[in-house]
Amino acid sequence: MKFDELDEKMRVFETTHDLCVLPGLHMVARLDGRSFTRLTKETHRFEAPFDVRFRDMMLAAAGHVMTGCGFNVIYGYTQSDEISLLFALEENGFQRKLRKLHSILSGEASAKFSLLLGAVAVFDCRISQLPTTGHVVDYFRWRNEDAHRNALNAHGYWLLRKQGRSVAEATEAMRGLSVAQKNELLFQNGVNFNDLPLWQKRGSGLYWEEFDRPGENPVTGETVIARRKRVRHDLELPMKEEYSAFLQKMVSRT
Repeated sequence: MKFDELDEKMRVFETTHDLCVLPGLHMVARLDGRSFTRLTKETHRFEAPFDVRFRDMMLAAAGHVMTGCGFNVIYGYTQSDEISLLFALEENGFQRKLRKLHSILSGEASAKFSLLLGAVAVFDCRISQLPTTGHVVDYFRWRNEDAHRNALNAHGYWLLRKQGRSVAEATEAMRGLSVAQKNELLFQNGVNFNDLPLWQKRGSGLYWEEFDRPGENPVTGETVIARRKRVRHDLELPMKEEYSAFLQKMVSRT
């Protein structure tokens, strides 16, 4: 059997069940760290509940996927051990095949984070296919609210752990507490949750901005200004309805 015949015969088993994101749907990828609790609390001992070094590694991994993978990503968001990426509506890389998107995005993020960490770290990937701008806004509001909930729980849990409670004792003490009770627990121990950095409570955003870069005309020697684009890391995202309006602007760029 000639190679071309063998190639045609076997390739069908790889591609028959390919699923693609339909044109006109917004794509948001969510990358989640696999076993990152063990990785960050046991293997590498990052500061709990939040560590600036870990935050910056997550931002760098997200920025790499936005700038170094050939996709048109207009907004990135990271909180805890997850990264969310909003693609431009017209993005058509790899014909929007899900298997290609999943493998490339998870592979690139895993490779970048592993290089920064100096050890193997793995992300999985899932793609949300969202029909309207409202759904996109709701998606990022959802992850933003999840960040707030997780931050409150994490600060309360680690406060108890640092006071000498075991994993089981701290977990049980936090179980069933209302939001007000969790805030009060922190306040009674000298922590005002409202005063904590916004990136801990609401996550961080990444988006493109234009800037002026001075240069020199090689012929005349005159100083010239070139307009360039770069990814901005925003550690103080707007909140609630202001965040919704901010997201609407991001989606309008697609």
